[in-house]
Amino acid sequence: MAAQKYSLEDIRLRLNELDDQLLQLLSERRKLSIEVVKNKVETSKPVRDAVREQQLLTKLIHNGNEHYQLDAPYITKIFHTIIEDSVLLQQSYLQSLENPPSDQNPKCRVAFLGAKGSYSHLATREYFSRKNLNLVELNSDHFKDITETVESGHADYGVLPIENTSSGSINEVYDLLQNTKLHIVGELTLTVEHCLLSTQEIAIEDIKVLYSHPQPLKQCSEFISHMKDVTLESCISTANAMQRVAEMNSDSIAAIGNASSGKLYGLQSIKSNIANQTENYTRFIIVARQAVEVSHQIPAKTTLIMSTPQKAGSLVSALLVLQKLGINITKLESRPIMGNPWEEMFYVDLEVHLNSEPMQQALQELQKLTNYLKVLGCYPIENIKPTSVE
Repeated sequence: MAAQKYSLEDIRLRLNELDDQLLQLLSERRKLSIEVVKNKVETSKPVRDAVREQQLLTKLIHNGNEHYQLDAPYITKIFHTIIEDSVLLQQSYLQSLENPPSDQNPKCRVAFLGAKGSYSHLATREYFSRKNLNLVELNSDHFKDITETVESGHADYGVLPIENTSSGSINEVYDLLQNTKLHIVGELTLTVEHCLLSTQEIAIEDIKVLYSHPQPLKQCSEFISHMKDVTLESCISTANAMQRVAEMNSDSIAAIGNASSGKLYGLQSIKSNIANQTENYTRFIIVARQAVEVSHQIPAKTTLIMSTPQKAGSLVSALLVLQKLGINITKLESRPIMGNPWEEMFYVDLEVHLNSEPMQQALQELQKLTNYLKVLGCYPIENIKPTSVE
C-alpha cells in the first residue's frame, strides 16, 4: 500500500500546531526558571551552576542524537539561547528584589541616541524588555543630550554606546563620563548587522552619496573603500540616515543601518554583511542618577576611573594591586584629562562586586597610589557566556 501523501496545507497546519506547542513549553520552562530562582533566594545559591549546565547540555545532545536524529550543533545553539534567557530572567528577578520599584506600574523614561530604529533604540528595547517597566522612549541628537537629560531628571536612564569590536572605543562617551555625576547601572552587548539600504533595488556602483552615523561608516570602511566616487554624509544616528534616504527617495543614495530597522522607513537591503568584521558587536552602558544594589548571587562588574602620578611605574603599581587581590581586568582605556595637558584618566572595568572584600581592599590601597579615584558603578554582568561542552 502506498504511503499516504499530505497536501502542503496539511503540512503547514501541523507545523503551526507544533509551533504553538513549542511556545507553550517555552512559557512553562520560563515559569519554572522563576521557581528555581525563588529557591535560590532561600538557599543563597548563585544563579549559574556551570557543572549542572554542562551535564544538562551533554544529556540533551546525547538524547537528541540517540532518539531524535538531531545533531549536536543544532541542539547546542537552541539550548544556549534557552539557558541565556533563563539566566537573565533569574538575574532580573534577583535585581528586582534588591531594587524594588516605588509603585506597581512604574514608568521608565529612557534617553538614547537617534530616532526609532537606531542601534541605540534597538539596545534600549532589548535591555529593558525583561525589566517589567512601562517604557517611555526619549530620542536624543547627541551623547551629551542623553547625560544632561538624565542628570536633569527628565529621563530615568540613558543608553550610551561605549565600544565596538570593529571601530574600538567611543571616545566622546568616555570623555563625558569624566564629568558626569551619573552611575553605570547596567550593560548590554548588541549584535550589529550593517546593511546597505535604499528605497529601491539599485546597483552599488550607481550610489553617489552614502548616509550613516560616523561609527558605522568607520566600521564598514573596507567595503566603502571599494565604492567609486561616493560621498559620505555623517548623520546623528543610523535612524536619521535611513529617514533622510527614505524622504529623498533617490536611485543614487543609500544608508548604512540595520535591515529590520530599515523596513520601518520603507527601505530594502541591497547588500548585507558589509562590516569590516563578521563578528561585529557594540557594548552599551546604562546610566542613571542613582546607583543600583547588585545581588551577591549575580556575577558583577565594577567600573572605576583613576589618574596616577606622572612618574615611572605609577600605573603599573596600581594594576599590581588588582592582580595581587585576584581581580580580573576586562577593560583598560586611557583618555586625556581636559585642561591638564599630557595627563590621562584611566577607565578600568573589573569582574568583581563593589562590596566584596577584595574590591574594598583594592579601593583602600588605590587611594594611596592615585591622584584621583572614582567608582562609576557596579552592575550585573549580562553578557552571558555560553555553556561549554566537550
